Amino acid sequence: MHSFQNLVLGPPWVHVLRALSGADAINALRPFYFAVHPDFFGQHPREREVNENSLKRLNGYLENLQKPGTRSVQPTKLTFYVREIKEKEDIQKDVLPPGFRSVSFTLQTKDVLTTVMDVLKSCSLSTEHVKELKASSESPKSQQPVSGHGNPFYRPIKWDKSYYSFTGFRDPEQELKQAKKVEPTLSLWLRNHEKEATKKQNASVPRREELKRLKKELCQKFALEDIRWQRSWGVTHRCCQLQSLSRLSQQNPEAVLNLRGHTIIFTDQSGMNASGHVMLGTMDVHHQWTKLFVSLPSYRSLLQQTEWLKERISHVLGGIQVINVERLGPVQPIEEHCSILNTFHKRLLARRLALHPRSLQGLAMTLENDRSSPSLHEMGHFIIPATCEPSRLQTFLQSMACEARQRIKHRNQLQKEEEEVLLHCLEALALRNLSKEPSVRHNQMIPCCRRLLEERSPLMEGLRVEVSHFYSVMQDGDLCIPWDWKGASLKHS
Repeated sequence: MHSFQNLVLGPPWVHVLRALSGADAINALRPFYFAVHPDFFGQHPREREVNENSLKRLNGYLENLQKPGTRSVQPTKLTFYVREIKEKEDIQKDVLPPGFRSVSFTLQTKDVLTTVMDVLKSCSLSTEHVKELKASSESPKSQQPVSGHGNPFYRPIKWDKSYYSFTGFRDPEQELKQAKKVEPTLSLWLRNHEKEATKKQNASVPRREELKRLKKELCQKFALEDIRWQRSWGVTHRCCQLQSLSRLSQQNPEAVLNLRGHTIIFTDQSGMNASGHVMLGTMDVHHQWTKLFVSLPSYRSLLQQTEWLKERISHVLGGIQVINVERLGPVQPIEEHCSILNTFHKRLLARRLALHPRSLQGLAMTLENDRSSPSLHEMGHFIIPATCEPSRLQTFLQSMACEARQRIKHRNQLQKEEEEVLLHCLEALALRNLSKEPSVRHNQMIPCCRRLLEERSPLMEGLRVEVSHFYSVMQDGDLCIPWDWKGASLKHS
């Protein structure tokens, strides 16, 4: 077996692979895709969305590496939930995904081969098969562009059925079909789990009251705007986090005073995010939190700089607003956000654009460091690469402005409709609470609520319901139901 050092320095085929094509990179990363493929996380929507977002960032990173004349690419932090794959596992025995672990790493590579190797090694996957790509790298076929959506990593990734038979890996399409077959109707599932949900919910009442008290106390004591959580941790976990912050405030009251006016978000890392919210890493110790609090004046200065850059960009681009969209994947730190804004602003100043000062007013855009082409999101905001050529950007914004306004109008209509049907559902079914997963779209939530009103199950009365992608009773009694739940008379796909 070759060591990683030998792979980089020794074998002559390495120099060929440094220019891996998109197709070769797919072949090299196949074990990785099977370990993180979002289709295997149907029962775990949060983990699935994290993998989805990280795959997009990885795709953009690889695309940028393959651009002609690219000297360096911005370091990119990725987080993946990696499946613990058992070979030759029978689908019929278990339609649920196997166990998984969280893996985080930062890519700072300069070529596709090293990137592929880093990804595989970071996820503890074999790299031996990479050597076998020598032949395909040298063949004309491997240099041909990948068809389809123009992105060699477009999801869903599908392979011939014989591949699954040969390797023993599970076929995601087959798994989903099996899961649908065993999925119960809503009424049946409620009959089997309503008592458990009610018991857990009643037991969680004291903890919920304590959480509410702690949050109110800390917000008032330090004049905080809000306290939030990026993950759906249980009530006990959240209480422990607030108690930890309360103890720190007693041990070092002066440092905590710097939090005044801020929103706190408990998440995976400490720092300040692109929106200016203070992030407290739940795995960090008090010393790291204190160090962050002391540094907050410097962070505020950086936040002011980002706001100034956004104003200047808006002025140059016809009044369009630069916004931040919160996501479940790796959070963008304020330092990275400021760097992207600065780079983009300099590119705009280098070219004099002919945009009317208010021609794009009312529209919004996000800046991404891992994309190669501008696009328009279904919700109406533009997604713009930080390295986008200004004249190309102007043409794209002007040509898509009308469509963007239509999508924003449609989004606002859906939001209003969702709010109305959600409130009606909450009252008519006498629910204690009704919410949805961030990954559930408006056009999924609206028909779900309407069907719940038609079903009018008395078993849901007094419960906390969350519309998701799967059935589950959470540790504090919250009842998760899939947005496309099956009714007694009609089975919904």
